[in-house]
Amino acid sequence: MTGIGAGSGATRVGGGVNLLALRSHNAALLLDLLRRAGRTGMSRLELAERTGLTPQAVSKITGRLREDGLVTEAGRQASTGGKPRTVLRLVPEAGHAVGLHLDRDELRVVLVDLTGAVVGERCAPLDLGAGADAVFDVVVAEFGEVVAGLGSAASTVLGVGVAMPGPLDHTHGVLHRVTGFPEWDGFPLRDALARRLGVPVVLDKDTNAAALGLAVGGEAGAFAYLHLGTGLGAGLVLGGAVHRGSRTGAGEFGHQVIQLDGPPCSCGNRGCVEALCLAAVARGDVDEAARVLGEGAANLVGLLDIDLVLLGGRTVAAESARFVRGVGAVLDARARREGVGMPVPVRVASGGVRGVAEGAAQLLLVPLFGRAEG
Repeated sequence: MTGIGAGSGATRVGGGVNLLALRSHNAALLLDLLRRAGRTGMSRLELAERTGLTPQAVSKITGRLREDGLVTEAGRQASTGGKPRTVLRLVPEAGHAVGLHLDRDELRVVLVDLTGAVVGERCAPLDLGAGADAVFDVVVAEFGEVVAGLGSAASTVLGVGVAMPGPLDHTHGVLHRVTGFPEWDGFPLRDALARRLGVPVVLDKDTNAAALGLAVGGEAGAFAYLHLGTGLGAGLVLGGAVHRGSRTGAGEFGHQVIQLDGPPCSCGNRGCVEALCLAAVARGDVDEAARVLGEGAANLVGLLDIDLVLLGGRTVAAESARFVRGVGAVLDARARREGVGMPVPVRVASGGVRGVAEGAAQLLLVPLFGRAEG
């Protein structure tokens, strides 16, 4: 994954948090264990036993983390015959990340603490076709409003994760020909936005960000997150990591052609799943939209042999039961034809309308806790 602050040159941000120190693999391991332990915390000896590090190494690393304000003492464990052990816990408010979901017609902003808990949220209308200056004006204003809620703790913001429709180059932070908005082709959004906001920025597709957030939140195995809103795309988690492909272009699910010589799509092809699905939604035929989405999902299941299909996005949220039922029916029929036993389950993704924005914030947090995400 692109490191925090890539392209920004920053090594220190917020309340004294040293990002170079946090890139230490061992420090990240300890932080992740303390994050998972919650307010109960863990002793240094438990941390050493769980990581295989020596007690001396754990003491040195946690000492530095305490100096940075990321870890604090949380009392002592009851004695079992020896000296009571001091318990350490993560300080959630020691750092914050901002997640932006730049959709074609809406901006959603969330502010999360180090545990990923949402502590602030904003939503505003947006016209992605209005150009970079107009879009950035909205982003800067909403970013300022959500961060202002931190008051004097605004310096703890580690950076911004941005999620938006693709295709785009996640590694270099550059947009490609965003479907329906060719004027963004080649725009260096990550670096341009970092200059406007004055903080590190990470960029990824909306579907990848949502899939990352779901994986961090506990979804296991190989799964596909299908996002149907103003467009249609997929986020793939394979082998425990977000799968982007060698050119970071994986997941352009909506532009698989399933009807030759079908209706034109804004991508330039004809008969794409996205075009057929959105057309059905536009004429009020939700069941047909779900069936089309199910056919695309069935192709994905056949190609990747995934364990789970998760549905999300504003269009799904409006008729979630019908979409789950319709997509599930197609996958059930496919499983019966192929004699593969139980069909791949389908359900609505957790997170609701802010799931993409929360996943965008995780683009900043994941490296702090040493989690591989692709």
